[in-house]
Amino acid sequence: MFKPSAIIQHFKEMRGYISFSFILFFASIVVGGTNTSFHSFLNGQLEGLGQLVDMVGNNTLLMMLVIFLNNAIKSILIMYLGAFYGVIPFFFIVTNGMVIGYLLEAASNSTSPDALPVWEIIVKGLLPHGIIEIPAIIFACAYGLKFGGLVFRASGSLVFARGKLGGIGKEIEHFAIRTVPMIVILTVALLIASVIESTITTWLLK
Repeated sequence: MFKPSAIIQHFKEMRGYISFSFILFFASIVVGGTNTSFHSFLNGQLEGLGQLVDMVGNNTLLMMLVIFLNNAIKSILIMYLGAFYGVIPFFFIVTNGMVIGYLLEAASNSTSPDALPVWEIIVKGLLPHGIIEIPAIIFACAYGLKFGGLVFRASGSLVFARGKLGGIGKEIEHFAIRTVPMIVILTVALLIASVIESTITTWLLK
């Protein structure tokens, strides 16, 4: 199950969903930064993040723990909530991309003397931890979308094949087994990202 060759092979099987998830994420950044009709929704998302930041305060260890648990729990849930035909991971990745796009757009239009330029926000505020965190979340969403596709096919088999799953049942079983090492990989990656975000990223932005 945890053999590197088996994991790499499974990633190859997932490359279509992973590629689609990356494209969807970056397209959502563009939409979030250019489409004003979503601004009220995105403001609501940012208010929730603001409350989380206020709760943590300046406690680095608590910040690391909250960031890690928030991202890890959501990412693992997204993988399996994809069972609802992939709807939840789709909206999750779109929302995350749009929030980033909206923040970058707001920063570029800010007239505050204390506002950082966009390039500095990207280099100091996003890249140090985001280079690990963003792919991890995208991979989790890719798995959720894959699970949704399998459930959709299974539903079709149950309807049109008189209650018989056929080969799709084994595909779901194989997929479920392969999610176990993925959970371990995601957990480790997001733990590293949370350490970087609560220390290096915070220091750079100061």
